Amino acid sequence: MPVPDEDLHGAAERLVALLSARGLSAATAESCTGGLAGAAITSVPGASAVYPGGAVTYSNALKEAMLGVPRAVLAEHGAVSAECAAAMARGARLVTGADIAVSVTGIAGPDGGTPDKPVGLVHFAVACADGVKCDKALFSGGRDDVRRKAAMHAIGLLTAAATPA
Repeated sequence: MPVPDEDLHGAAERLVALLSARGLSAATAESCTGGLAGAAITSVPGASAVYPGGAVTYSNALKEAMLGVPRAVLAEHGAVSAECAAAMARGARLVTGADIAVSVTGIAGPDGGTPDKPVGLVHFAVACADGVKCDKALFSGGRDDVRRKAAMHAIGLLTAAATPA
């Protein structure tokens, strides 16, 4: 079942309000979601005060050039890996100057999956002053479902990172 766009927009509204209240900024680095998380965030009035921007780095070459993902990470672990997600999040934080950055890299399908990395596998990372935390999920459904669920998860990770302990 697809995640309704209203849910994504609502999650983005909550994130923008939280970031504003805490005086924080957040950035995104997206691959399989193609900018869907960033689009949801920028759909919220006032987002420009807390969202300096994001990068859609679909190809490995752009992951390297824009976010500084080491070629060795891509060669050894592949783009769909915790190592790549961590490098993407660190790079997005560095490039944008944001307090928090989230990355998303995965296989939305319908093709491209393998037994080790099936369709629906998505790796995430959140980078902040305390370091980088990685996460992964295996989403079901078609390509649009996987992309929406991954964008929603990314916004949820940003929200969790911005929430006081």
